[in-house]
Amino acid sequence: MTNQVKTRLLFFGTPELGIPALERLVEDLRFEVIGVVTQPDKPAGRGLKPKQPPLKTAAVRLGLPVLQPDSLKTPAVLEEIRKMEPDLIAVAAYGLWIPEEIFNLPPKRSLNLHPSLLPRHRGAAPVVSAILAGEKEAGMSVLFIEDEMDAGDVFSQITIPISDSDTAGSVMAKCALAGSRFFVETLAGWVDGTITPKKQDHNKSTWIDRLKKEDGLIDWTSEAVDLKRRCRAFNPWPGTFTFFGNRRLLIHKVSVIDKTGNGPSETEPGRVIRHGTDICVVTGKGLLSLESVQLEYRRVVMIGEFIHGQPGFIGTRLG
Repeated sequence: MTNQVKTRLLFFGTPELGIPALERLVEDLRFEVIGVVTQPDKPAGRGLKPKQPPLKTAAVRLGLPVLQPDSLKTPAVLEEIRKMEPDLIAVAAYGLWIPEEIFNLPPKRSLNLHPSLLPRHRGAAPVVSAILAGEKEAGMSVLFIEDEMDAGDVFSQITIPISDSDTAGSVMAKCALAGSRFFVETLAGWVDGTITPKKQDHNKSTWIDRLKKEDGLIDWTSEAVDLKRRCRAFNPWPGTFTFFGNRRLLIHKVSVIDKTGNGPSETEPGRVIRHGTDICVVTGKGLLSLESVQLEYRRVVMIGEFIHGQPGFIGTRLG
């Protein structure tokens, strides 16, 4: 094994999802990681100071060369990647479009680690889509990169359980951990010819667009069960929020008290009521119990502490 010619691999990625796989590839004697391509540093926080993508931080720690082009569509970037002479490109949530001139450049092409059970949940936020759909499983797929997003032939898949308390963030953490060995072994199987891809059934595909901040605005006429899913699916981003007076109120954690009822007949969706020991919001169907919330520019607090500081909260109508 030590005398085997290593596969020269170029890794594309930006968030935390790809870090465990990158670390495993660096240690694997079958591969030589020749560099990492990630998105540029971006302003963050109140001071808008440049912040490194998580994968760049990991690459620097591992001593790997890093490329951060604004776009992959320029001749200069293509030439720089060509000079690196990769045998294979591995991609995990890079976040920018990869042109055909690059993904077809290596002899072994480019394989992508996608956090869904394709063909379901193609697009920019597949875990969010799975939680919104009420599914009990997410998953990871390894597939060819093609011009059509997430439509390439699939090499292998694994399932990831989704519990009723999971958020998009916690499911993505599971995916990152479980997907690392899975991705590396799939890459190795493709290189040595023991794994071959299969075409997707495009008739079964679903799609979710890139999320926007305003997607987190709560519509209290929706059912309580659906609103709980949204709170889980949009955690950590974009978050779910409503308005208390003229201030934004972020809803962090909730539970469904009544799945079938419509609350007291004299109240309308969005009204805050006391239901036994719970502080609830009337929805289009059922009661949503608030557990932790955050008034804008304040810290996250449990609902009991929040009410202590906002005695007029019960009885108000949110939104």
